[in-house]
Amino acid sequence: MAPAPEPTQRITELREQLRYHNYRYYVLDDPIASDAEYDALMRELRALEQAHPGLVTPDSPTQRVGGAASEKFAKVQHPVPMLSLGNAFDENDLRAWRERVLRLLGDDTPVAWVVEPKIDGLAIALTYENGVFARGATRGDGEIGEDVTANLRTIPSIPLQLRMPDQADDRQATSDEHSSVASLPPSIIPTTIEVRGEVYMRIADFEALNERLAAAGERVAANPRNAAAGSLRQKDPAVTASRPLRFFAYAPGPSMGVTLTSQWQTLEYFQALGFPVNRDRRRFADFEQVIAYTREWMARRDQLEYEADGIVVKVDSFGQQRELGVVGRDPRWAIAYKFPARETTSRLLDIVVNVGRTGVITPGAVIEPVNLGGVMVRNASLHNADYIAERDIRIGDYVTVKRAGDVIPYIIGPIIDRRDGSEQRWHMPARCPACNTPLERAEGEVAWRCPNFGICPAQLVRRVEHFVSRGALDIVGIGEKQAQLLVERGLIKDVADLYTLTADSFAGMEGYGTKKIANVLAGIADSKQRPLTRLIVGLGIRFVGEVAAQALAVTFGSLGALMAASAEQIDEIEGIGPVVANSVAQFFSLEPNRALVQKLHDVGVQTDQPLAAARQSDALMGKTFVITGTLPSLTREQAEELIKAHGGKIAGSVSKKTSYLVAGEAAGSKLAKARELNITILDEAGLRALLGDASVPAASPTDPPAPVEGSQLSLDL
Repeated sequence: MAPAPEPTQRITELREQLRYHNYRYYVLDDPIASDAEYDALMRELRALEQAHPGLVTPDSPTQRVGGAASEKFAKVQHPVPMLSLGNAFDENDLRAWRERVLRLLGDDTPVAWVVEPKIDGLAIALTYENGVFARGATRGDGEIGEDVTANLRTIPSIPLQLRMPDQADDRQATSDEHSSVASLPPSIIPTTIEVRGEVYMRIADFEALNERLAAAGERVAANPRNAAAGSLRQKDPAVTASRPLRFFAYAPGPSMGVTLTSQWQTLEYFQALGFPVNRDRRRFADFEQVIAYTREWMARRDQLEYEADGIVVKVDSFGQQRELGVVGRDPRWAIAYKFPARETTSRLLDIVVNVGRTGVITPGAVIEPVNLGGVMVRNASLHNADYIAERDIRIGDYVTVKRAGDVIPYIIGPIIDRRDGSEQRWHMPARCPACNTPLERAEGEVAWRCPNFGICPAQLVRRVEHFVSRGALDIVGIGEKQAQLLVERGLIKDVADLYTLTADSFAGMEGYGTKKIANVLAGIADSKQRPLTRLIVGLGIRFVGEVAAQALAVTFGSLGALMAASAEQIDEIEGIGPVVANSVAQFFSLEPNRALVQKLHDVGVQTDQPLAAARQSDALMGKTFVITGTLPSLTREQAEELIKAHGGKIAGSVSKKTSYLVAGEAAGSKLAKARELNITILDEAGLRALLGDASVPAASPTDPPAPVEGSQLSLDL
């Protein structure tokens, strides 16, 4: 009889067998071992590891549940932002996007397209070091997510250790008429790699989970996406382990030790490493085949085992993706083709009006609760009074409710044949429901407004909400409920009063203990130093968003100069039209608004640009800059403002159109790309020398460092 293998050897064999069976089950959907055989292998491995605890490793299949319950999740800075997607809602939108892509690349450039399902789950990023799962984070706001490593380890379809790609095995598993057109994935395990994808829950598993939760008297989830998100953010990893979560990989993040050239090759490579990738993916050279496949795929939407709200079309080549770049937070090289909106019928119980921060009165529908696309809907939009009148929508009507893009519910119109005579016509109230001021309607406009801008409490609450929002002054800890209470208590009469609040101001607010109050007050104090662009956004000037605010800040450099500008002067700014110019001039012509600016200045809010923002010269006119890494004395934001102040433009990615790359410490793939394209590379001193200006103020010690760039621009859904 042969001697029993040494514990180390047997443990290694068992782990390899279990990983292979996981790969067959979760990735290939082609298991070769029964559940009983799999369980027997796992029991043997557990017994050996218990007998030899020194041989236990973090990547062992037995270590799916690990770590103590956490009170909160640590924040994680994504090395490369996890981007959003632009939407297409019909074939015309999709074709228009294709035309934009071809126009930017050159009409004669051959382009291949990859089509993938848009899974309705939670986007995550997984980092592997030397083939072992090291950490995982949620998307968060795209820049900063939450560390949920311990919980992600419990998901069986996420490999704890990457497998060495086997070309023959993987080609057999993935071969079809679509994969054969792309190059084979590399046969290596990278030194480091970030794999991005979606944690989701199959519909059948979601329904079974809800039945189990209901039987136990626990709260059920509204839809599979909410169930997946809630399960992944459990404080106790053991609870996450009990939930039927799964994972699909779909995008690369930063990596070292491997070079990937296309989306299709990446998906095949992910599968070769042991990640599940969606079997409904396709690659086409002819865009009309893309259109045909979207029709086919949408037709069987309700046959899918998971929830999906559309499909994603991407340019396959990473080189072409880099050339196309990103606009705002949306890549030009990908688009989400959303499913046709879901519709249902409900009864209109009431029409209520809401007062916005600019005084606009918006009617809203209160309907009998109805499940629409997995979400329980109780309220829907009615747009405006004219919309209601034109469609003769009455209280008591049965109405058709639609969710545009599976997001915003609104009333399409009444079902006339179901009326019984009890329905009531609705009319816009004559006075503001918050302050009783007579409503006004400007000639040629559909919106009714409350003109009581300085006093109306409802407008003030909305202005406070806007002022503290992420795109404005970004004050965490004050939301709608807190703004309402602060206004009702008379502690806030304008947004400048936020800076006079004390710990006593929050006394009695639910959930506000000593530590949270201290954090909120610290956040209020920190917001005094936000850039001028943020402050202009926060003022809530009609028609002025982030882009217009940036142009105003760069041109005028301070609120004082902006207040003194005429509409004609403002209209001269590139990108600012007469509508915005008149709105800005009118806003600052009102004495209460001018007094507010003075009050903000008096309480210490920075009302000018920290870096000489007004146009200093045209030295960089016509030049496009990309910034990467950490500069010695300038923050990323300061460097951008400096370039813009001299007429230059800022881009997010390196392309043939880039004039200069400004590179600091820890520069990533943008530096390599710039060298590949022979782009001129500058350090901070080189940038100053280019301007002939070495006197630009350095960042203060309290300025945050610029984010570290990664090695591959990535898309996340």
